[in-house]
Amino acid sequence: MSTFKSGFITIVGRPNVGKSTFMNHVLGQKVAIMSDKPQTTRNKIQGVYTTETAQMIFIDTPGIHKPKHQLGEHMMRVAKRTLRETEVILFVVNATEKKGPGDEFVINMIRDTDTPVILVINKIDLIHPDELPEIIERYTTDFEFSDVVPISALQGTNTGQLLDVIESHLEEGPMYYPKDRITDHPEHFIVSELIREKILLLTEQEIPHSIGVEVTKMKRENDGEKVKVEATIYVERDSQKGMVIGKGGKMLKRVGTLARIDIEALLGDKVYLELWVKVQKDWRNKPQFIRSLGYKDEEY
Repeated sequence: MSTFKSGFITIVGRPNVGKSTFMNHVLGQKVAIMSDKPQTTRNKIQGVYTTETAQMIFIDTPGIHKPKHQLGEHMMRVAKRTLRETEVILFVVNATEKKGPGDEFVINMIRDTDTPVILVINKIDLIHPDELPEIIERYTTDFEFSDVVPISALQGTNTGQLLDVIESHLEEGPMYYPKDRITDHPEHFIVSELIREKILLLTEQEIPHSIGVEVTKMKRENDGEKVKVEATIYVERDSQKGMVIGKGGKMLKRVGTLARIDIEALLGDKVYLELWVKVQKDWRNKPQFIRSLGYKDEEY
C-alpha cells in the first residue's frame, strides 16, 4: 500500500505576483481574490488540495510589504506566523518584472529557515523562453533554493510539475480535511472577499485599501427561494462612499452584478444580493473593528 503524504505549504512573495491565481487554479475554484492592486490578500487564505496520494494545505499569505497602518501590521503578523510551522515554502516571483527591494524583503524573511524553499517563476507566458535562464540566475545567486519551477498560473503551464515537486518534499501524514473540502474559511468570509474583489476591480487606486466588507446575513428564507445575502461595505471617508455608490447607484449595481455571479458559483445556488455602504473613519487603525471583519490573526 502506497504511503499517504500531507503537509502545509506557505505561498510567499511580494504583492501582485500571482499567488492567489496559482492557488485558485490548483483548487479549481476561487477561494482567494485576485486584483492588480497591491495587498489584495489581507488574511491567510487556506486552500486544501487532495489527491489519492497526498493532501496539500496551501496558505496564501498577505503580500509581504512594509506596513503603514494597523491593518498592514496585521497582514505582516499573519505572513510571519505562517512561516513558523510549514513543510514547504513557495517563493513566487513575477517573470516580467526585475528583482527589486520587495523581493529582497521577502528573501530576508525566509533566509534563516530550514524549510525547503521552491522558487516559482510565474507569468512565463508573458516572456520569451530565452529570457528564463537570466531570470533564474537573478534569484539564485544569493539564495539556495531547493528547486526552481517556472509556471504560468493563469494558463496552468507546469503547475502539475510544481505539485509533483511539492509532494516530493512532504512526509507521511494524515488527511487533515475531508476529500471534498477545498478551504478552511467559512462561506460568509469567502463571500465578503468576492464582493471586495469586485470593488478592487472597478474602483480607483485611492479607494481599494480603504474598503472592508462584512456579510451580515446569508440564508434561504424558504425552500426553493434564492439565498439572501446582505453585506455592508465600509469606507473611511464620505467622498469614498460616493465613489463606491456611483452616480445614481450605478457603481454599486455593477459591483453587485459581478459579485453575484461568483457567489452563485461558490454556493451552487441562485442569490439575491443586497449591499450597503457605510463610513467608518480610519477603520484600518482600529484593531477591534479589523477583527470584526474576520481578520483574526490570533487564530494563527
